[in-house]
Amino acid sequence: MHAPSIWGILVVAVVVILLFGRGKISGMMGEVASGIKAFQKGMRDDDKPVERVATTAEVDAREVDKSKDA
Repeated sequence: MHAPSIWGILVVAVVVILLFGRGKISGMMGEVASGIKAFQKGMRDDDKPVERVATTAEVDAREVDKSKDA
């Protein structure tokens, strides 16, 4: 299979612009950009340490220790 020529690419580009219009394409690109920014922000937030959550076994052990002290 051969690569498309410049004319083929231009025809496809013109058809896409006619079907979707300039406004819709720029809107989609804006949504893609905001999605990428949100993904990058999420990746930066992932690097922060997460506070430790106590398991139910640890909570039960603390309650047993408190009942022994009382």
